[in-house]
Amino acid sequence: MKSWPAACVLLLSTVTKWIKDIEARDFTAKDIVHLHPSTTPHPGSFKCFTCQEARDNYECNRWAPDLYCPEETRYCYTFHVMDSWGNSLSVSKRCASLHECLFTGCAPLANKGQQVCSSCCEGNICNLWVPQNESNAIFASSSPLRSSSYRPTTTILTNNVILFMINLWTFTRD
Repeated sequence: MKSWPAACVLLLSTVTKWIKDIEARDFTAKDIVHLHPSTTPHPGSFKCFTCQEARDNYECNRWAPDLYCPEETRYCYTFHVMDSWGNSLSVSKRCASLHECLFTGCAPLANKGQQVCSSCCEGNICNLWVPQNESNAIFASSSPLRSSSYRPTTTILTNNVILFMINLWTFTRD
């Protein structure tokens, strides 16, 4: 019986000596990259909340698939349809290209008393919220737009594109 505590002390002293013999160093970012190589599909990849005609923002974000956006996209797009009291009727979110994000804002749905707002943002899952008015129905980009084909649009052009999107949405719903 007395040999058991003696064996534990001997084992503990051996393990302690072995640990001291191991070279100690800090764990670096290089170690992390080596042990956990990137699992992103391409450099600079990101994710957006993604849904099609969800009942509201909660339902959209709750069931959004956890997928990376395609390489040709750079932004997260949100399209929000509301009734005359501002209650959500439909929320659609997806990855988008620069061209798809040039037209953001809000517009009324003709003869329905409804309003639609669209917005775009840049960054990983940046489209958490839905646009509800002109102050948050914007194109939020953290980097300057360097595309040679980019030309600022006028409010008239923006409203025409939004009206086109509204008509397309209405047509597909009927």
